[in-house]
Amino acid sequence: MSFVLTPPGPRPRSIFPSTRYLGSKRKLLGLLEGVLGRLAFDTALDAFSGTGAVAYLMKSMGKAVTANDALAANAVAARALVANQSEALGSKAQDLVSGLPRGNEAPGFVETEFDGIFFERDENRFLDQILPRVHALGGAQRDLALLALCGACLAKRPYNLFHRANLAMRRRDVPRSFGNKTTWDTPFAELFARYAAENDAAVFDSGRACQALRGDVLALDPSGYDLVYLDPPYVSARGAGVDYLDYYHFLEGLCEPEGWGGRILRRYKHKPLEGRGASPWCDPCRIVAEFARAVAHFSRSTLVVSYRSDGIPSLDAIAGFLKAAGKRVEVVDAGSYTYALSRNRASREVVLVGT
Repeated sequence: MSFVLTPPGPRPRSIFPSTRYLGSKRKLLGLLEGVLGRLAFDTALDAFSGTGAVAYLMKSMGKAVTANDALAANAVAARALVANQSEALGSKAQDLVSGLPRGNEAPGFVETEFDGIFFERDENRFLDQILPRVHALGGAQRDLALLALCGACLAKRPYNLFHRANLAMRRRDVPRSFGNKTTWDTPFAELFARYAAENDAAVFDSGRACQALRGDVLALDPSGYDLVYLDPPYVSARGAGVDYLDYYHFLEGLCEPEGWGGRILRRYKHKPLEGRGASPWCDPCRIVAEFARAVAHFSRSTLVVSYRSDGIPSLDAIAGFLKAAGKRVEVVDAGSYTYALSRNRASREVVLVGT
């Protein structure tokens, strides 16, 4: 197994919108373009697409890209920025927020169900009243609007997550060593407009057919991809997994509001959705076998794997999976890059390439 240190590469060809999503590779796109640019491929699958940043990068490189993720909100992002080649939200962004929130209407689902949990009452009312307008759009414009709304919700959350009922953290009048109270206090309409403009600016026609899927990675047809990029959820050496459904359940509800109430686990204060903790990718006892199955599933393709140096499975184990699939393995170290919420300064971002 060769091991090389690769400095960040050139900036990506197109500007991917800003995001506060945990684990997004947006800030590593320069490095990843340097890695991917050395590989011969025409068709690609981003199997755990998340924000869609790497799928978007490969689209900007002129590849025919498929983005896949298990979560509805991430499928929305991929449809809006990867599969979508031409549609923008434009002036409809202002129409969507015009006159909101209205104070003369009965409380809606979000205001009733999530009162005092994530947002202030008038903010919940805003969400209730904009959602019907957004979902009435349909198509790529609906996806762009939902993506902007999700971005605004993340910007207003401590830690940019929904894993705790911690609205009180926003309300405390105390000196702050973290967070951005100015952003927390910015009206939803203003944040929505900001993210909508960024998303519109990111839409471009690559001239290649790209698509977005939503499903289990092992249920995907592995044929037809020259390259498969795997960036699964991270499980630390201590066995702490990242449960994206738990972290972003509220965004899932916004993207799929029909039947939202029936999917809520009300025994938890933050009211997550059914399926919390069920994914093998956030379970230290099951992720090793799942990782091995995923590599074997896509063994006919060039494989590029992003992971952390101290994770479960270990880098040596992942390299072993790649070798068992008949690959020659190279390990590219991104150096000391750390994520904003991580206190672990020893862990490194690493890319394994199996050709």
